Amino acid sequence: MSEKPAMVIIEDHPVMRKGLTCYFNETGRWRVIGSASSLDESKEILTRNEADIILLDIQLEDGWGIDIYSWLKQRKAAPLPVMAVYSAFNDYAYVSAALNSGVSVYVCKHQNEEALENALVKALNGETYIDNGARLKLKKIEDLCSLLTKREAEILTMVKNGLSNHEIARNIGISNRTVENILCCVYDKTGVKSRVELLKL
Repeated sequence: MSEKPAMVIIEDHPVMRKGLTCYFNETGRWRVIGSASSLDESKEILTRNEADIILLDIQLEDGWGIDIYSWLKQRKAAPLPVMAVYSAFNDYAYVSAALNSGVSVYVCKHQNEEALENALVKALNGETYIDNGARLKLKKIEDLCSLLTKREAEILTMVKNGLSNHEIARNIGISNRTVENILCCVYDKTGVKSRVELLKL
């Protein structure tokens, strides 16, 4: 890419948003063409500007930052901007949701700006980058799922995505008692004793 990549930053924490904007502008290697604290603000910026990369937090006050990708897909043809998440969350539900929503980069906020920038450069060159901590969480769940039946793995994923037993039962057409029985099998196979522990996997 001959020009400096054009970046939009979506981050609802004002200090973090200002810090990221200053860092990337001051490197001289990027053009921050806009920063937003919400999905609504980001849509206004992206309606007026073409971005090469969108750096976002996954959880905003008015919704999930990753929802901006589906909004962009409805509005314009490819190529779409590279989507990069910079988040405090590294658990399975957040990371898998991001990767399934068009995200190419997932970096946790314990990493510094230099590590984040290196990941963004890789993404602009067509690579996918997942923070090592997040990658280990994904691998752990994949290994656990290999021990489970298809139905057990399905219910584990739903639990990790925040669904209640009642919601799980309704979604897949089984009784609450059946969900409870299957979860007992999941607990036995994963070695955990409660739903809270399951969510921490």
